[in-house]
Amino acid sequence: MTALRGYPSRGVLDRPRSRWADVAVFLGAAVLIWIVVRVSAGMDVPFDESAAPSSIDTDPAQLPYYAARSLLRMFLALGLSILFTFVFATAAARLPRAEKVMLPALDILQSVPILGFLSVTVAGFIALFPGSSLGLECASIFAIFTSQAWNMAFAFHHSLVSQPRELDEAARNLRLSRWQRFWRVDVPSGMFPLVWNAMMSFGGGWFFLTASEAISVSNREYALPGIGSYVASAAAESDTGKVLAAIVTMVIVVVGLNVLFWRPITVWAERFRVEDSESADAPRSLVLDLLRRSHIPGLLARVFGPLVHPIDRAMSVFGLAEHRLYVPESRRRAADVVFTTVVAVALAAGVLFMLRYVADTVGLAEFAHAAFLGVLTLVRVIVLLIFATLIWVPVGVWIGLNPRVSRLAQPIVQVLASFPANFLFPLVTAVLVATGASLQWASILLMALGAQWYILFNVIAGAAAVPNDLREASASLRLPRNLWWRKLILPAVFPSYVTGAITAAGGAWNASIVAEVVEFGDTTLTASGLGAYITDATAAGDAPKILVGVLVMSAYVVGFNRLFWRRLYTLAQRRYSL
Repeated sequence: MTALRGYPSRGVLDRPRSRWADVAVFLGAAVLIWIVVRVSAGMDVPFDESAAPSSIDTDPAQLPYYAARSLLRMFLALGLSILFTFVFATAAARLPRAEKVMLPALDILQSVPILGFLSVTVAGFIALFPGSSLGLECASIFAIFTSQAWNMAFAFHHSLVSQPRELDEAARNLRLSRWQRFWRVDVPSGMFPLVWNAMMSFGGGWFFLTASEAISVSNREYALPGIGSYVASAAAESDTGKVLAAIVTMVIVVVGLNVLFWRPITVWAERFRVEDSESADAPRSLVLDLLRRSHIPGLLARVFGPLVHPIDRAMSVFGLAEHRLYVPESRRRAADVVFTTVVAVALAAGVLFMLRYVADTVGLAEFAHAAFLGVLTLVRVIVLLIFATLIWVPVGVWIGLNPRVSRLAQPIVQVLASFPANFLFPLVTAVLVATGASLQWASILLMALGAQWYILFNVIAGAAAVPNDLREASASLRLPRNLWWRKLILPAVFPSYVTGAITAAGGAWNASIVAEVVEFGDTTLTASGLGAYITDATAAGDAPKILVGVLVMSAYVVGFNRLFWRRLYTLAQRRYSL
């Protein structure tokens, strides 16, 4: 089958090509490649685990290099997250039998705190690359990956299961293979929410950057060159000036990323919106306009474009066809029974093994203690979600429905969402100590700084994706404001809100591990909760308590999702998908 041609987005055909644009794009690409090569050279250096540094040089002159190292880790983790999202979410959406296992598994993985992953993976990665710092780098990148991937997978899965029936019928009528359908139907239809959630997930990675670069597990501390470990070292020195220098550097990095990367990507994603009419005030990006004026993208397309058809044919040879053979109902039911039995036996065996391990070490009564601490953290999560919903849903709708506002607000929102709030924790600790305030309630604010943005970004994406013809119809009918909210806006953004709320709840639980224990110099403040329990157990290398904390947190998150969020998720798919 001939490859479907991708047409330029709105307004491209009337833009003249420019040699100056070619020069700018070429120089920009050359500088980027040089920076990546220069920075990546420091990832594979000799490493002695017994003499590994627990802190780094806090000379502010090192901040640009540290920021570049952190950025490289963030983008490598983002690439892994996109690959995971495409494979995992597509399999869950297209394989009904596997979906029954994969979605609960995604709930559990989202609920496992980053310290839980680090406590298991650090030793393995170091052993995988003996004598090289590459093992510790891989552990850090994997930790950042665990803070990015789940939100993106949920968003892309939702776009697949809520795909318009017309697209599905068109793909089947055209007899597209699974490979062709994925790249020509599934990815374009899910591109808009995927881009916005990738931007949000990238911000989530910043939030856990300190824990990913200044690693403290099993009574051992490792520090990788990066802006996160810089803040940890500066906080340990009680040097507020260096912390402020890192904050200023972080703001510059986030604003630069928004201008050079995220803004062009979000504007480019506008071409994948499905609607009968387009907004008269479409978003713009100077960087994207520069790329569109250059001949270089066209030259690359002419070089690599002819490879599309051979790849399509090669993937078809491997049997990735969309149309399935007829399977008798009795055979399908027998396969379901076998699949369910195998999964149930494997799950029961795993649970029994973990319970025996806990019983032989700290005792099963430890679960009751951790569950009580989980109630305290659950109260904080619920309070956070209520206030985040009341504040950010109206703000997200306002930004998403107004392109002019979006142009001004998106950089601000991106800075706020991408800025690692735990960089402020040392300053917050100093204020709490000076005022004598308790961290028991202040930890809710710290958790919100890392979790509330999932709701805002998803609502912005949902509001921006409302077809313009529906908005014009509501304006023509002169709907009253309250009716406009109840009949159009809230139903339209409801699926996106549910996706954001699920990930915000998981993010809040994960953020509790850094929000319930804050340090500045010799001062440590602790709030009673499950996050503090896991943090203390990880720092002490207490594997049984780490396992208890992770299992209890997973039980809370999965149970809450099953009893509440998944029902709303199903309702959103059934009644409110556009």
